[in-house]
Amino acid sequence: MTLVRLHDVSKSFGGVRALRGVSFDLRPGEIHALVGENGAGKSTLVRILTGAVEADSGTVEIEGRRVERADPVMMRGLGVAPIYQQPALLPDLTVAENVAMGLERGGPWRRVDWRSRRERARQLLARVGAAVDVDAPAVGLRMAEQQLVEIARALGAEARILLMDEPTAALTDREAARLFELMRDLCSHGVGVVYISHRLEEVRALADRVSVLRDGELVATRDMAQVDGRELIRLMVGREIQAIFPKRAVPIGDVVLAVEGLGCRASGIRGVGFQVRAGEILGFAGLVGAGRTELARVLFGLTPADEGVIRLRGRPVRIAAPAEAVRLGVAYLPEDRRRHGVIGEMSIAANTTLAALRAISRGGLLDFAAEREIATAYVKRFAIKAPSIDAAVTTLSGGNQQKVALARWLAIRPSVLVLDEPTQGVDVGAKAEIHGLIVELAAQGLAILLISSELPEILGMSDRVLVMRAGEVAGALDRADATQEGIMALAVGHVESVPA
Repeated sequence: MTLVRLHDVSKSFGGVRALRGVSFDLRPGEIHALVGENGAGKSTLVRILTGAVEADSGTVEIEGRRVERADPVMMRGLGVAPIYQQPALLPDLTVAENVAMGLERGGPWRRVDWRSRRERARQLLARVGAAVDVDAPAVGLRMAEQQLVEIARALGAEARILLMDEPTAALTDREAARLFELMRDLCSHGVGVVYISHRLEEVRALADRVSVLRDGELVATRDMAQVDGRELIRLMVGREIQAIFPKRAVPIGDVVLAVEGLGCRASGIRGVGFQVRAGEILGFAGLVGAGRTELARVLFGLTPADEGVIRLRGRPVRIAAPAEAVRLGVAYLPEDRRRHGVIGEMSIAANTTLAALRAISRGGLLDFAAEREIATAYVKRFAIKAPSIDAAVTTLSGGNQQKVALARWLAIRPSVLVLDEPTQGVDVGAKAEIHGLIVELAAQGLAILLISSELPEILGMSDRVLVMRAGEVAGALDRADATQEGIMALAVGHVESVPA
């Protein structure tokens, strides 16, 4: 028996072909990975399976039943449950109320059995191993807890088909491992999982089969055991990628940024000290909550330090606000590019020059010719794929959005560049391109602080690795001595601290 079967499905949006003749199936008890670059058609396929959009042609079958004119309510009734990277809980409702959404039947004037609602929520949460107060508002839950609530709701609806879209993007390694155990347990009871992720190491460890989309077409479906990482990347991007981490030795210059005893009570940062030189990439590793992002925000003046010293090229400075950081040549590319990195509704040109408005203004008026000249140069330099510099950033793929966010800060000609999760949620081809840009910037003399939760990225890109734990520096490792095991030992406190 097959849980899901798509045959020859096509879909277009305004003349743009998102899917072209795609056939795909999901079997009971399997994890079927769906991979491809941003814009390959993965999200469109998932939206068709959830009933959010209707295919232009082709057929969709759920457990042998052909589905016509589907909508989300119908597909939920047929056992399809999506679990997104950003869970769709209602923040002001309790956990029990969120679990009950879509499960309870009856009209708007029915009487609610609150005791039964809470008990059912407790039972479902216990099945997924979530130690969550059912009376707590959803807004206070961590990302991992929100995802478990979503899965509990799916179990309550007796979902047989789980669609998981980048579910580990905001999880710790321990939380991700727990999620993987839960997925395998569900599969042992006949549930099928469509698993979408840019993290190919997860895909290779979890999936039974993998289907690769490229430019809206299915290029291969393989048993996972029959394809290695290099072949998977080649199928995704249609070409060989010589190096995902194209690190090369560049001249290391003088110390650009030095920090001594830095602390911020509001951020939980205590006694942080390190140096980074021109041309150097200093990687920041650590578990979620270790203080890496909080340190970046302190250095950029979003939560100013209340103790310690920051020196730029030997001169003590106080960075009390982002405007001061920009004036001093410190740029910060934040983790959440959609909320803080770019303004999606504005054009590429406007986003590119957003941090450099003073430089392209004359008498209080914006020099649009200068704006377009700068934007055009960065689009060419970074190979940003867009119809024009007037296109809204929200229309771009994740990797191209990240390139625009990077261009925005390089337009101010900084000497220090702080990158927080610069390749999170971007496909493997865009990741290699962004890594290449980072190495190029280091070669031009920028001092770069690279924060990443992906240890292969930290190890592949960094000249030195600084490990944080509980708001403090746990130790530092030279590139030649850094290993995943050594970094994790420092991150969890199993070894002595090493000076930075």
